[in-house]
Amino acid sequence: MASDTSGINGVALTVLIVLFLIVTVAGFMASRFRRADSLESLEEWGLGGRSFGTWITWFLLGGDLYTAYTFVAVPAAMFATGAVAGFFAVPYTIILYPIIFIFMARLWSVSHRHGYVTTADFVRGRYDDRTLSLAVAVTGFVATMPYIALQLVGIQAVLEVAGLGGGDNIIAKDAPLFIAFAVLAAYTYSSGLRAPAVIAFVKDILIYLVIIVAIVYLPGQVGGWEAIFGAAQDKMDANNAAAVEAGLPPSSSFVPGSGAFWAYATLALGSAMALFMYPHSITASLSSNSRNTIRRNASILPAYSFVLGLLALLGWVAIAAGTQPIGLDGEANAQLVIPQLFEDMFPAWFAGVAFAAIAIGALVPAAIMSIAAANTFSRNIYKEWLKKDATPAQEAKVSKLMSLLVKAFALIFVLTLDKQNAINFQLLGGIWMMQTFPVIVFSLFTRWFHRYGLLLGWAVGMVYGTIEAYQVVNPVTGKHFGGSLGLIPGIEEMGYIAVTAFVLNVVVAVVVSAICNAMKVSNGKDETIPFDYFADADDPRVQKDLEDHSTHGQAYGDPDDVPGNAPAR
Repeated sequence: MASDTSGINGVALTVLIVLFLIVTVAGFMASRFRRADSLESLEEWGLGGRSFGTWITWFLLGGDLYTAYTFVAVPAAMFATGAVAGFFAVPYTIILYPIIFIFMARLWSVSHRHGYVTTADFVRGRYDDRTLSLAVAVTGFVATMPYIALQLVGIQAVLEVAGLGGGDNIIAKDAPLFIAFAVLAAYTYSSGLRAPAVIAFVKDILIYLVIIVAIVYLPGQVGGWEAIFGAAQDKMDANNAAAVEAGLPPSSSFVPGSGAFWAYATLALGSAMALFMYPHSITASLSSNSRNTIRRNASILPAYSFVLGLLALLGWVAIAAGTQPIGLDGEANAQLVIPQLFEDMFPAWFAGVAFAAIAIGALVPAAIMSIAAANTFSRNIYKEWLKKDATPAQEAKVSKLMSLLVKAFALIFVLTLDKQNAINFQLLGGIWMMQTFPVIVFSLFTRWFHRYGLLLGWAVGMVYGTIEAYQVVNPVTGKHFGGSLGLIPGIEEMGYIAVTAFVLNVVVAVVVSAICNAMKVSNGKDETIPFDYFADADDPRVQKDLEDHSTHGQAYGDPDDVPGNAPAR
């Protein structure tokens, strides 16, 4: 067994390195996967040529949505404070897929028809409004930054349990993370979205293997599920008793009580609505080869929710196992609980496989997130505001460079700031992303909402959400942005701040839109037509579009390559 946690776990580390090298080679060779004549365009480098079928898209989306930090943080939350903080992730992923099924096929079709690479492209084409498009782009770009940082936190947790990262020398201490960052940056730069698409196969197979083995094997080692649930309930009761004694409100829960219903429900609903607004979720979806691929994936992706539920329960298995997640600094760190559980309870070689699953699980979403953020910058900031005549090759070059910069920012963030800051800013990012939901999703179905109403609603939601999140103070550290729950005005129950901000957002958008429509204020020029929202890859009208643009240098796109100014077709 790998129960001796002192020093470096040589066997586990060796297995981790070998598997890491395998996916590194796969990442560099991915440029040959569904090989294009050139990767010098966002269509090819950033979207994989929009050529991925059902299974590739399934693995890519699974690798994108179920990140390394998901596999670290969800059971860690269950281990530390219980069901409200941790298990809400399971229903939220279940709620998510009907939402995808309803709107994502429409977004894929209109993006396929007009060559949109980002949601901001769609907004630009729908309303011919650069400011509204910029608001969506900047929100997505900024909110993605801490999400990338959290993937590096996941790698760091694995390396720490494996025995790396100790010492006072900053180079020696963080050298493994630097190496992982360099490898990630290199193959993302060279292969684009094809790299995480290939690596996602390895990552997901390892994740399924590790979790299924763990959920079958571990309960028998700690006394069965009755003992596991009993230990979890005892710990949550003890946590609440200690909090009350210290003058703090109880924050742990074995089964959510009536006082936590609103928090649990709004967290699940709001998180589901926000997740597919993130640029990386959109990028993975738009890379598929047909609208039916999107719908099939919405039907089969719940398989990941099943695995996530099993993973969440491992947090309570760790309680029954007596796992002590102590970092190399001697401090307790719940984020280490799953790697530590595997090291304590499994042979060293299998612990290494589990470490590799988590580490590789960080590479896939980090790559997609950096590509998505870079595409957003290149298309909606660089080209729209800085260099309108940028060629597809120039766009791709800027996107490649920006993908390096955002990963470098994430690395600096992880190395220089408290990890809790990354968590807090990621929570804030979820609040922000939900405020783009009306602009994107409502606009896929109607143009009744006025662009000024959507912009003002977005601004109100952003300001309210940020202020409310700032006022949440962590009772232990005393720092602001200490959580994402606040009192819901009117009902005085704790709920997800993003949902309250979203309601304000929609109310403002409706009122301002009604006024602007009554006054016949221009709502911009719409370059889309109703058919665009139902177009599929093999539609003859789409084929004609492709032929019309075949001399344009890109398979898709408006003739002048500027979203928003083409005449309706």
